Order: sequence, then structure tokens, then C-alpha cells
Amino acid sequence: MADTLRRLLRLLSLLQSRPVWSGPELAERLEVTDRTIRRDVERLRELGYPVTGEQGAVGGYRLGPGARLPPLVLEDDEAVAIAVALRQAAGSGVEGLGESALRGLTKLDQVLPARLAVEVEALTDATSWLPRRDHPEVAAALLTDLAAAVRGHRRVRFSYRSGEDRVTERDVLPYRLLTSGRLWYLFADDPERQDWRTFRLDRMSEVYVTSWTFTPREAPDPVSLLGERRPWPNVARLRVRGTTAADLERHLGSYVTVTTLPQGDCLVEAGASEWTALAWYLGWTLWHLGAEVVDAKPADLVELWRDLGQHLVRWAGPPGHK
Repeated sequence: MADTLRRLLRLLSLLQSRPVWSGPELAERLEVTDRTIRRDVERLRELGYPVTGEQGAVGGYRLGPGARLPPLVLEDDEAVAIAVALRQAAGSGVEGLGESALRGLTKLDQVLPARLAVEVEALTDATSWLPRRDHPEVAAALLTDLAAAVRGHRRVRFSYRSGEDRVTERDVLPYRLLTSGRLWYLFADDPERQDWRTFRLDRMSEVYVTSWTFTPREAPDPVSLLGERRPWPNVARLRVRGTTAADLERHLGSYVTVTTLPQGDCLVEAGASEWTALAWYLGWTLWHLGAEVVDAKPADLVELWRDLGQHLVRWAGPPGHK
């Protein structure tokens, strides 16, 4: 049985290495008969690998696309390259890519041999990606450690810095990693506060995944929970033109509601604890997108924009001024 499994893996690796193989070529490579090759091809098909066979001078066996992605056989250098690429993608903050990359990286880390894991760490440590100025950087190692804690139901301890720069020590039960815009969050049960909490990863330090495990209980949907906890004292409503709802959501983040109106404009609702930060954030982002604000409410927001605009014009000086 072990010999058959090894032969099937070698056969799969050969089929992945080039488009077409003839039966005699595969038999010669694997040192078996043509009949054995036919049986092994049938076994691969039963396992879900879409191996097709064509007769004739240009015929042979080929591995085609299937309805689902079957397991792949990777060479050592391929596994290292994929692991490094997934680490970079996991920390990229690209909408929809980060979580998928992290799930893939978690699966790969589970089966990566120790000698290859050392290579991945060495290559990652020796490689630097220029940080983006518009969002904080999160180490891939932190993402994988927390993903392992979520998967293994292990308690996590860390120091957490709030938005007001107040540092507290936390001991939580991790349930899920979330990404919103360009930020990563840990969704966890906080026994000390007896409530569900979210923590920004870029504000976490001295993270320690303990050996203590817990039995997970039914958790609320984190997206819905976050939506319920937005009692912002200041809410702006804008009618925006010249951009798409997808771009607005991607750049403004999850704390903003965007609705596409019948005329093609977008209705943007955003909240914050104070008007100055909201005016600056919305103004800068919409200017960056090249959008046009057709209507804005309330008057507090409009007045702040007007005041900011007057300051900018005065600082810039008259046209032609240097």
C-alpha cells in the first residue's frame, strides 16, 4: 500500500510538471508497466484528479482543470516560495485577499517540514517590503500565531494600546481573525469583562499564545456585532458622485455605510466621536478618490470643511505665489 501511494504521488508530480505525457513515458519514469499506469490513472480519477487520456500520435495523459481543487504535490523550493508569498499577501491588507492568504498559510504551516520552515523564516527575515504609509504594518508571524490559537482554541495574553494610548493587559479566548480595509482585528471572548471584544493587531504587543485550551461556545456574528456597537455621537451624510460604492467601502472602511442611489450617486453615512477627525478623514479620502460631494449634512461638517478650505487657500497664497 505504501509503495502504491508513493507511486501515485510521483505520478501526480509528473503530470503537474508538463502538459502531456504518453503512457510509455510515464511507465519508463516510474519503472512499471503500461497497465499499471492505466490503473494508477484511474485511482487518481477516483480521488478527484481530472486526468484525461487521448489516443493518437499527439495523445497522452494530461491533468486538466476540475470542479474543485485537489491536493497538489509541491517540490521543496515551490513550498518555500508559496509560504513566503502567502506571508506577504496575508499582511497586504488587500480586500478579500488577506484572510484567504492567511487560511492558506495556516494549512501550509501545519504540514511544512521543519527544515523548510527554517528556510521560510530565514528568507522572510532577510527580505524587506517597503511599508505603506496609509496603514500600519502587521507581522505575518503574529497573524499565523493568532490563527493557530484560533484553530487550537488556546488562550492568548497580550498588552493592548487603546486609541487613547492607554495600555492594558488582556487574557482572552480567540475566536476569529477579521480584516477590514487595511486593518486586522482579533475577535475574542474577554472573560474578565464578560463580553465579546475586537482588538486591532497593530495595537497588540507582547503577544503570548498559552498552552491553556478552552471549549468554544456559540459566538455572535462579529460583523453584525460591530455594526450594533456604533453609537457615534456625530454622523455625517453625504451624496457623492464620480466614484463607485466598492471604492468608497474599500477606502473608508467598515464603519461607513454606502448605498448606491438610482441616479448612480452614492449615499455615504459615516460616524465618529468628534467632528474634526471625521471632517479631515472624509475630506482627504474623497479628494484622494477624485470624488465630488454633491450634498453634505449636517452644517457642522460643512462649516469645518469651509474653515479648512479657507486655511488651505491662505497657506497656498495667490496663484503664481512661490
